[in-house]
Amino acid sequence: MFQPADLLERFGGIARGTFLQRFQCTRKQLAEHTNNGSIIRVRPGVFAVPWLDPRVVAAAAHGGELTCAAALRAHGVWMLPNPDAEIHVWLGGSGRRHPHEPCECITHYSAGRAGLGIASAVTALIHAFRCLSREAFFAAYESAWNQRLISASDRARIRHELPKSVEWLLDLARSDAQSGLESLLRLRLHLLGIRLDCQVVIDGVGRVDFVIGGRIILEADGKDNHTGDKRHADLMRDAAASTLGYETLRFDYAMIVHHWDVVVAAILPALARARA
Repeated sequence: MFQPADLLERFGGIARGTFLQRFQCTRKQLAEHTNNGSIIRVRPGVFAVPWLDPRVVAAAAHGGELTCAAALRAHGVWMLPNPDAEIHVWLGGSGRRHPHEPCECITHYSAGRAGLGIASAVTALIHAFRCLSREAFFAAYESAWNQRLISASDRARIRHELPKSVEWLLDLARSDAQSGLESLLRLRLHLLGIRLDCQVVIDGVGRVDFVIGGRIILEADGKDNHTGDKRHADLMRDAAASTLGYETLRFDYAMIVHHWDVVVAAILPALARARA
């Protein structure tokens, strides 16, 4: 016979007592194991392992699944930094909120039936659209798509549930975005009205992130590009591009996210030089 903690681990760390009883886990056992600390009672009829993410526990206490930015991070989706520590909870289409202390949860209602644990990537994206900036949502959407966390039917659902006014944002999204930095850079260039080609292969250089103005290469570097062999390879590639008449502009995370004005100030003169 399975012990309650073993069963809970097999099912994501949290479950309803009625579900555990299907595996011959009695109410008496649940009470005993709650008393000895091997499991915790989140609220009447809901149990979890003691080491479960406290945000998931709080969401279950509230009556649903952890959603929005925290859920997307749990799925491995690239997210912009968000200092907001609020817990967002999906209660399905008409779920009931359960009062608990302390409670500063943000409640989300949308079609479907919420369970326990972490909301799916598609559900979390729909809720994130309501809470995050358009940029943050766009980067998360492309990251989830690139990692195959959302299917064609999921994307259709997102399109259906989001306002018509942002369909252009979904149309701009791509499945091959390699990083959140790339997503942000491409969106911001689009808003500036700058035509760009993505993931371009240049003979003698290789694949580059972007080309604008026909002769300006834009590269968005992550942290691993700053040192070692990869940095050396990038510099060699920049030199090869220069011999072919290309100018390379390379921006890192902090510049793209926090100092966009500096990035724009570098791009516009480079475009002017390319058109001269």
